[in-house]
Amino acid sequence: MHLAYPAVLSALLFCTGLYGVLARRNAILVLMSVELMLNAVNLNLVAFDVWLSKAAEETLHSGQALTLFTIAIAAAEIGIGLAIVLAVHRNRGTSDIDRLRDTAEGHEPDGPDTDKPATGTAAEKAEATA
Repeated sequence: MHLAYPAVLSALLFCTGLYGVLARRNAILVLMSVELMLNAVNLNLVAFDVWLSKAAEETLHSGQALTLFTIAIAAAEIGIGLAIVLAVHRNRGTSDIDRLRDTAEGHEPDGPDTDKPATGTAAEKAEATA
């Protein structure tokens, strides 16, 4: 088998994952797209390891060992990422990345306008509550 077949498949998988990361709004789908990109890298590592092991007399299979590390890191990443997404969904009620970005930057889409002057100062509010 030629090296071009798995390399082209890996490039297609990586491009599909990249499109998913850039175009999706749902955090779960973004995590799935990142996993797709990592699997494309794993496919490349194994394909090049097999290709290089045919050329070399001593085979170390370093590509396959690196793939095992990548799979372990991907499993940890999806576990932690899913826990973070679930915690954010419980607190905010949405997993839409655009809305989460707006709230992180301090924009309140449903809140009051910031152009209006404040009615009272902090000292007046502290006296009113005391």
